[in-house]
Amino acid sequence: MTQAAFGAIGADGRIVSPPVRLALTVSELRRAAWTCSLGSALEYYDFALYSLASALVFGPLFFPSATPVTSLIASFATYFVGFAVRPIGGIVFGRLGDHIGRKKVLLMTITLMGLASTGIGLIPTYQTIGIWAPILLITARMLQGLGAGAEQAGAAVMMTEYAPVGQRGFYASLPFLGIQIGTIIAAVVYCSLLFGVSDITHSWIWRLPFLVSAIILVVALYMRLKLRESPTFEMIQRKVAEERETLFSLIQGSWRTILAGIGVRMAENGGSSIYQVLAISYLVNTMGLGGLLGTTSLITAAVIGGFTVPIAGRLSDRFGRIRVYRTFAILQAVTALPVWYAFSTGRPLPAMIALSIALGVTTWGMFGTQAAMLPEMFGARHRYMAVSLAREVSAVIAGGITPLIGSCIIRWVATFSPSAAHPGQMSWLPIAGYVIFLAGITIGTTCFIPECRNRDLVEQNDIL
Repeated sequence: MTQAAFGAIGADGRIVSPPVRLALTVSELRRAAWTCSLGSALEYYDFALYSLASALVFGPLFFPSATPVTSLIASFATYFVGFAVRPIGGIVFGRLGDHIGRKKVLLMTITLMGLASTGIGLIPTYQTIGIWAPILLITARMLQGLGAGAEQAGAAVMMTEYAPVGQRGFYASLPFLGIQIGTIIAAVVYCSLLFGVSDITHSWIWRLPFLVSAIILVVALYMRLKLRESPTFEMIQRKVAEERETLFSLIQGSWRTILAGIGVRMAENGGSSIYQVLAISYLVNTMGLGGLLGTTSLITAAVIGGFTVPIAGRLSDRFGRIRVYRTFAILQAVTALPVWYAFSTGRPLPAMIALSIALGVTTWGMFGTQAAMLPEMFGARHRYMAVSLAREVSAVIAGGITPLIGSCIIRWVATFSPSAAHPGQMSWLPIAGYVIFLAGITIGTTCFIPECRNRDLVEQNDIL
């Protein structure tokens, strides 16, 4: 097989990407990677920002209650609402993406997310406008979720369709670096705000990180307006213009592959919420380590994840998507107990190392592998909608509800030792068991999925 068959750079400086046999310049490939990364950065900046705010700020500001734990549970409930509407956004925008193109829909989703996040920074608190404060917060969170429901799926599909064959895993993982960028920015901003501030809830500065979303939005929109539509979509559009599917026909014909997509996401998406949200809340609110330690740990994990994601993508190109994905899921299961035990010790350094391994390596290793895997699992005429549906349904049942379940577990355990130095400390054991349970679902699912590496993206049928 010739080097060109793997998407080599020719003498004219163009990258050929068979079997689609469309050409892209190197600058177009780089622009696509940066543009998709900025969208992911905004999504995960919003995600990490809302996660930190839910754990540290929103409870007393928007859900005042007699007990801090009750306020925290109410705050995490709004976090879940954003996930609950993501499948709706995934279906609506995903179907549009299969009809009118990836680029136009990605412009819509990033605008919706950016405006909603900026709006959160402008909402008055409960003390100022009463019940309207949580109502407005929940509304903004729902709009965030609708846009996010198709943003990451669109970035994955777009970059997979752009990438040269034989290197899809690596190139498709690059936009997912936006996750680390967004997480680091959010955590750094919160670290800056928390440094030297005893109680951030009594200051207006908690609003500043949300207002920064407007700047990221402007830059991302500028870059996406200059982005060329996916060449693969242009070919698909010519071939299957009259064969677009409805949601009903998609589920009827692709339910096996959709269930497989949901299954492989259980460990990755559930783990992401557990370690970015619940673990931070546990360290800060249960073990009393302080918000600065939580955000610093998140920064460290994100830096490590920045190396893990492209390495995982490259490994999936060499050894196969399924094998690499399963390996990271097994690693997540094996490390769950020692990681959560380290959290329960209340010692800063072991907690930081544990979070870096659990989130930065195991969880984001699956994420980097998944970038090309999910789009390759689905057929051409419904790829965007199918990937969105699989991603976002799993986001609800694995990621969105996890902090709520976890905080209820902590509260339940705390009732057995209310006079202890750290009530709820022993909740680390059932939470670690939950991590193992989610990883087990993913490991089992990978045993039923055929290898999809370098699959023809114009193929109409799903992998299953």
